[in-house]
Amino acid sequence: MFKGFKDFIMRGNVVDLAVGIVIGAAFTALVTQFTSSFLKPLIQLIGGSSEHRTGAQVTVRGATFAYGDFINTAITFLLTAATLYFLVVFPMNKLAERRRRGQEPPPAAPSEEVRLLTDIRDALVTAQRASGRAQAPQDPPPPPRRPY
Repeated sequence: MFKGFKDFIMRGNVVDLAVGIVIGAAFTALVTQFTSSFLKPLIQLIGGSSEHRTGAQVTVRGATFAYGDFINTAITFLLTAATLYFLVVFPMNKLAERRRRGQEPPPAAPSEEVRLLTDIRDALVTAQRASGRAQAPQDPPPPPRRPY
């Protein structure tokens, strides 16, 4: 059960999709903040009045440019992207590279139950050959991989 889950998670497209969704959400916030901080005030600027400055925003002729909010959202986006890259994408790429080079540890030896069943199968094949009744059975093909 856990091997199937591990195989599912380790598939490249699952990780790419998860990263894409998170980056997409952060980028949506970035674009939304840019719109409310710059584009809306720019449209208001067409008919505004005087100019004065307060904190992390500038008001020009009645249009307020909240550049501090935009910079905050941009930094949040960059931090989110960097965190995802260094904690998810980079380790997954390293693991995939090791697998390609064959540096992944060898799979665990078959369990005692599997070894016993293999011995029983081999003994039955030997007995069938000795009596001349049947040919050695072939191992069944692996089950097809289901797409997720």
